[in-house]
Parts: sequence; C-alpha cells; structure tokens
Amino acid sequence: MCDLDTQKDAEEFINSDGKLSRRKFNMLTATASAAMLLPPVANAQSVTESDVNITTPDGVADCYFVHPSSGSHAAVIVWPDILGLRPAFRMMGKRLAESGYTVLVVNPFYRDAVSPVVGEGASFGQPETREIVLPMARNLNAETHFTDARTIVGWLDQQSATDTSRRIGTTGYCMGGPMVMRTVAAVPERLGAGGTFHGGGLATNADNSPHLLIPRTQSAMLHCVAANDDESTPEAKVTLGEAYAAADLSAEIEVYGGTLHGWCPPDSQVYNEAQAERAWSRLLNLFEDNLA
Repeated sequence: MCDLDTQKDAEEFINSDGKLSRRKFNMLTATASAAMLLPPVANAQSVTESDVNITTPDGVADCYFVHPSSGSHAAVIVWPDILGLRPAFRMMGKRLAESGYTVLVVNPFYRDAVSPVVGEGASFGQPETREIVLPMARNLNAETHFTDARTIVGWLDQQSATDTSRRIGTTGYCMGGPMVMRTVAAVPERLGAGGTFHGGGLATNADNSPHLLIPRTQSAMLHCVAANDDESTPEAKVTLGEAYAAADLSAEIEVYGGTLHGWCPPDSQVYNEAQAERAWSRLLNLFEDNLA
C-alpha cells in the first residue's frame, strides 16, 4: 500500500544516478499523456467508450466503461490505485478492451468526489496530493469493498456488451489489491479470475485480512508483487500461497525483481515498462484461461 516508506523508496529511485530523474519525469508528465507511454495492442479491436454513473447503496459511482464495438465479451472490473480513476487508468482499461474484454474502471472515491480527484502529473510524493487522497482512502473499508463489488457485478450483467455466460475478471493496483480479493469473494459464482499488482495489505494479522476470504472464492489468481513491498513483508507471499493451496485454488504469486511499489501504471514515478509488460502478459493469460 502507498505510504511514506514506499514513497521514500520512490524518491531514492528518482534521485539516483542512471535512473529516471525528477526533471525527466516532470517533463514527461508535462509534455506527453500517459496513453503515449503504453505499447500498442496487437490486432486491437475497435472499442466504444463512455462515462457511466452507477447507483450504489452509498451514492453514485462515476466510472469509465469501454468494450469492443461489436458483440458481447467477458467483463473485467478495474480498481485503480490510491490516485484514483484518471487518464492513465482510462488508457489501461481501453487497452484491455482492445484485447477483447468489456471493461469497467471504477472511481473508488465516488463517495467523496467525482474523478479525477487529482490533476495530471500528480504523485503520491506531493504532500498536497496526499492531503487529498489519504482521507478518501481511509473512508473505504471491507464493507464498502463488498457493497461496491456486488453492485458493480450486477450492473455489468445488465449490459449487452457483457457475455453473462462467461465469468468476470477483476484487477487492482495498490489499494485496489484488497478490493480484488473482496470482489472475488463477494460474488464467487460470477468471478473467475483476479489479478493484483503491487497490492498492499493482502495477508495481514487483522481479523478482516483479505487472505482469510480465499476459502470462499472460486477464482484463479495472479499476484504481482513489488520487490520493495516484499522486502517489507516477505511473509505475505508465503501466507497467500499456503491459503490458496489449502483451498485448492490456482494462484501465481511472483516478486518482480527490480520493481518498486507502483511500478505498473504508466504515469507512476517508478513505472518499469519491461516488468509492467510482463505482468500485463500474465494478466491476459490469466483471463484467457479462466474467463470461460
């Protein structure tokens, strides 16, 4: 999870010789959109995009909905990181749709604000950004994760672009990791696969730790772990692995060498394209194999 320790690692990375300098990072965010930083999809499908509002028990969630322009397809729910729904996650959602999926990218902070909640180029390293997102993140909890997941699955199943004969997938980044694990537990009969990327707090000593939900799930899982997150909590991957094995569920858990927390979104200070692309390819394989 994003915190001051992971941000300290990011600062060291930015300022180190031979790495992405702060000047270069600021130049990239000022002169190029995140979309330009993502490799194109081979044989990309034509897609239809829209902004949608979904009524939940707690309000109205503004979301980005994108899907192939013809036919119905397996649906995927995307839970963004602590900076929320923004251009980088719209592009990531669109890229997944171009690969043949009906995709909904959620604004997890809809209870407090309409997306985007931060401006382009914002980073968790900025105190003013933390002052915006941390209070909103603290307003979320296990119960909000469950209610949002159930509502969103129900909404997706009413869309003509969703093939309801196929299971739903879900992905989450940073704080979206626990949301993924609670989503696959909230509607286990509909969810077939889940992927987390530098997810925080997946296996803890808390009574509501996400890993305790694994026996209630039916999904194949992918956990792509940042190297510095693993250094901080090396036991988490072991706990996850043991829980999946006990539940007889398929799970791929890997620490991605040379990565820092937040390495997957293309607008991240610590974006690692090579490792992000490898994680993306594993996600596509997960969905291809399990969203039947």
